[in-house]
Amino acid sequence: MTSIHAAKITFCYKLRIVFITFSAIVTERKKYNNDRNRIRKAMTHNLYFFTVLTPTYNRVHTLERVYRSLCEQQFKDFEWLVIDDGSTDNTREKIETWQGDSPFPIRYVWQLNQHKKTAFNTGVKQAWGRLIVALDSDDSLLPDSLQSMADVWRGIPDDLKSGYIAVTGLCARPDGSIVGDRFPEDVMDMTTLDMSFKHHVKGEKFGCLQTQVLKHYPFPEDIEGFVPESVVWRAIARDGYMTRFVNTVFRKYYESADSLTMEGESSVNRHAMGILLLARDTVVNCLPWFRYQPVAFLLAAARYTRFRLHLQHDGRPLPPTAELQGKMSRLLVWLMYPVGWALYLKDRRGSAERLSN
Repeated sequence: MTSIHAAKITFCYKLRIVFITFSAIVTERKKYNNDRNRIRKAMTHNLYFFTVLTPTYNRVHTLERVYRSLCEQQFKDFEWLVIDDGSTDNTREKIETWQGDSPFPIRYVWQLNQHKKTAFNTGVKQAWGRLIVALDSDDSLLPDSLQSMADVWRGIPDDLKSGYIAVTGLCARPDGSIVGDRFPEDVMDMTTLDMSFKHHVKGEKFGCLQTQVLKHYPFPEDIEGFVPESVVWRAIARDGYMTRFVNTVFRKYYESADSLTMEGESSVNRHAMGILLLARDTVVNCLPWFRYQPVAFLLAAARYTRFRLHLQHDGRPLPPTAELQGKMSRLLVWLMYPVGWALYLKDRRGSAERLSN
């Protein structure tokens, strides 16, 4: 009888574990469906099809390029939302002049200088469009860009739209040459992580993003300075949101040393935290994609050490979100530590040489 009683207890215990696991799965599924339903309902309460969102800081000399390209748009159902991150030039006066005779609505929001990521977060909260087109203050759209993006978005079945974050296309330089790689096929549906790691597509890309999804994934404002956009796009992808990729040029891309986009490349020390966070995201959160590009993960592990040493040299503590987690991530960083150390020393030598000159 004792063995039978023990068997019953074991069976009941296992049954309870199964029930708890099943309940957790059901709860998560309900949360997933509720999130999708909230997004689906919110999608029907937008004033415009697009919000063209432009964070800016002392860029009055290039903003007219953006404005002129918006005036030329064939598609008219959009607003232009300019988030001024504390400019000290005459950006406000220029915008107010355009507001008087613009063929489309312009909204201007000024805030204390806090960084592009905070300006972007402000714009997402303020957006009245169903989709956001994040256009830098020194770039421009082709005349048919908004129309093309709208057509691609409308091509996604309505019952699936709540599971999509973006329509993403290509960028071209002023001479017409494509920036980076084309996509393997003209139309592809997948996450940004799959496109990046499985298909090895690189280079600047551009498109529109679903406003109600973006509101759930703000850029971290507790991190000082630059935070790579990929940190946020990857988090959205890991939650299963799809992107429709198309080989259509949407944006004319201008490179300039003082643009907000180039800000992440201008100073190793200034942006060490952001670059470290992206490296950490790769070796900790993206390991399911390791088999597709192992070299990329090894290089990210070296960058983690390189920029952690920069932060230590500057006396800047790591936030909890920058610490490594898991055996695999620690192993990768340990294996690549000599490379990271060598890159750090190279940076220090280069910095010393510039100071001496």
